[in-house]
Amino acid sequence: MDRRSLIKNAGIAGVLAAGIAPAVHAQAAVRWRLASSFPKSLDTIYGTAETFSKSVSDMTGGKFQISVHAGGELMPAFGVVDGVQNASVEMAHTAPYYFYGKDPTFCLGCAVPFGLNTRQMNAWMYEGNGLKLMRDFYAKYNIYNLPGGNTGAQMGGWFRKEIKSVADLKGLKFRTNPFAGRVLEPFGVIPQSIPGADLYPALEKGTLDALEWVGPYDDQKLGFNKVAQYYYYPGWWEGGPQLDFYINTKAWEGLSAEYKAIVSAAAAQANVGMTAKYDARNPVALKQLVGSGTKLRPFSKDVMDAAFKSAQQIYNDLNNTNPEWKKVYGDYAKFLADQNAWFRFTEGTFDRFMQAQKL
Repeated sequence: MDRRSLIKNAGIAGVLAAGIAPAVHAQAAVRWRLASSFPKSLDTIYGTAETFSKSVSDMTGGKFQISVHAGGELMPAFGVVDGVQNASVEMAHTAPYYFYGKDPTFCLGCAVPFGLNTRQMNAWMYEGNGLKLMRDFYAKYNIYNLPGGNTGAQMGGWFRKEIKSVADLKGLKFRTNPFAGRVLEPFGVIPQSIPGADLYPALEKGTLDALEWVGPYDDQKLGFNKVAQYYYYPGWWEGGPQLDFYINTKAWEGLSAEYKAIVSAAAAQANVGMTAKYDARNPVALKQLVGSGTKLRPFSKDVMDAAFKSAQQIYNDLNNTNPEWKKVYGDYAKFLADQNAWFRFTEGTFDRFMQAQKL
């Protein structure tokens, strides 16, 4: 009797008794390495890769193991695209906008100034053209991507002095993502690109005048409030930044259909989980920061308007000079316009009302 007939005639109990495991357990053992761009101290961003890895292991009965390595352990935090592209590692977990210098189109897979929020980004990726367009772009880097978390709208960062107007930005050494840095350069800001693990000493020593990372929970863990007292909002450069799992194309194509489905499911779980963690933990951390002396400040309308205008000029320039950008951004911008037209009626109105109530 062949295997197929045995399964058909014996039923699951008979199959198990005969020592024939379900399909996923019949898969070959797989061992991958994942290079993260983040430090182990952050149970949110770095921890999301660990959550993903555990899910893959659990769903394959331990047959598919992915070891997770912090930024700098296997390669520099900002070297993970090269690592995946060259197959030094099978996969990475990172923020695509770190790779603005390779091509600004990377940023559309993460966040651009005054762009999609978290829910809108998920909608564009899963139900719009986001995943298709970004995968077409990543193909030339030998990368297959899966959404791997979203922090939600971020804070604007920590400053040693108050920023009351655009004039106060002049000469400021500010760590931010590369796209935001380009938007701010016309105002005299000196953008800095520094990995998360190196931020505190840079701010403490005065190498930086200001920095932004994520939000209250992570920022408190990294201790930025000890060396800067002004905490600005919002982080208009990342209203819904998506993290990505980057997988080497050959490694991905070498997986069975079952393993591909498991990896995709584990990534989706991690994607939702990161947002949930931040939404649950940021309110408590913000209260603690304010209670310990942190001074919350909104960016002025002057700063917001000037930054918005600068961003739109950059988008226009890229549309005229970068075909890859133009292809993806055209779809992104239309999706954003439709989303904003919708959100202003229900989501926006409801949120504004509720945030004004005392519960």
